[in-house]
Amino acid sequence: MQISNQKIKILIIRRSALGDTIHTLPLAAALREKFPNAQIDWVVESKAAQFILDNPILNNVFIINKKNNILKEFLKLIPKIRNEKYDIAIDTQQLLKSAIILGLSGAKRKIALSDGREFSGIFANEIISTNRRQFDVNYHVVNRNLEIAKYLDADSQNIKFILPEPSQNTINKTKQFLLKLNPDKKTVIISPETTWDNKHWLVQNWQDIIDFLKNKVNIIYTGTNNDNDLSEKILSKFSQDNIINLKGKTNLEELTEIFKCADLVITPDSGSAHIAWATGIPAIITLFFATSAKRTAPFGSKYYSVQANCTCSPCMKKKCKYNGIHQNKCISSINSKEIIKIVNKVLQFE
Repeated sequence: MQISNQKIKILIIRRSALGDTIHTLPLAAALREKFPNAQIDWVVESKAAQFILDNPILNNVFIINKKNNILKEFLKLIPKIRNEKYDIAIDTQQLLKSAIILGLSGAKRKIALSDGREFSGIFANEIISTNRRQFDVNYHVVNRNLEIAKYLDADSQNIKFILPEPSQNTINKTKQFLLKLNPDKKTVIISPETTWDNKHWLVQNWQDIIDFLKNKVNIIYTGTNNDNDLSEKILSKFSQDNIINLKGKTNLEELTEIFKCADLVITPDSGSAHIAWATGIPAIITLFFATSAKRTAPFGSKYYSVQANCTCSPCMKKKCKYNGIHQNKCISSINSKEIIKIVNKVLQFE
């Protein structure tokens, strides 16, 4: 749809989560390229705001802090949004919680893709017809978001992730974290943690990977303090001489800078995979068990995704429907030897 190249106001609504927020950045970049003089703003929740705040392609960011009273947050937010008198508001999340903001935004054009959930479509006055379901396991979420760019005559083919510039404090802190790196060796980041138990690979497999790498490369281990049990089991076999352990020591901005120093990141489907992809620097091997590689994996010539080899994968469920010996069988369908072959290819050990 043709839009005059005047200074228009555009609001992107993508409240959460971290990975989905990152996957919406190419849409924002496409809109900025198409409308260089536009005011482009974003509504996001605080937990996913790291890559939106101070982003050079955006003008303003409205942050919803879910730790506060959500009704009070909305009552503060909506008048601010309406006061901007947006020409276009875009709901990329398409849930009731995002659609309400769309409906109350006061924008002239309220845009959403078809097949939104929770009756979210009733809040839009322009529905972009798509023959792909919102959670189509064979259709990447980045490409789905870029259907909106195409509808607005922006470039939907050139995928760009534009991130905020790191602060000097972050740069300095990252250098401190990495003082022990051997400059003569390549660097591999092991990032095993996710928020779903059925996306966690077996401990023995992670140990096999580290065993294979420990005398060949610098190894950095990253993670949060949310899953200490998994990390303790993985790391119990190794001394601190083998690994730079940054678990629980970095915020997201620092973690992003750490990824920029790596040659390879190995991770299950997780925020780490999405952040590493957005930097555009390391190669990435991403493991997929309950979720779909075709829907959320980094894609491009230096990105490798491995999907579990079992008939029920991807199920897209946080909890396995099976019990007993068949429970989470997808996790054991990828073995360490398979991943080591890819590591050899990426790092050119053979």
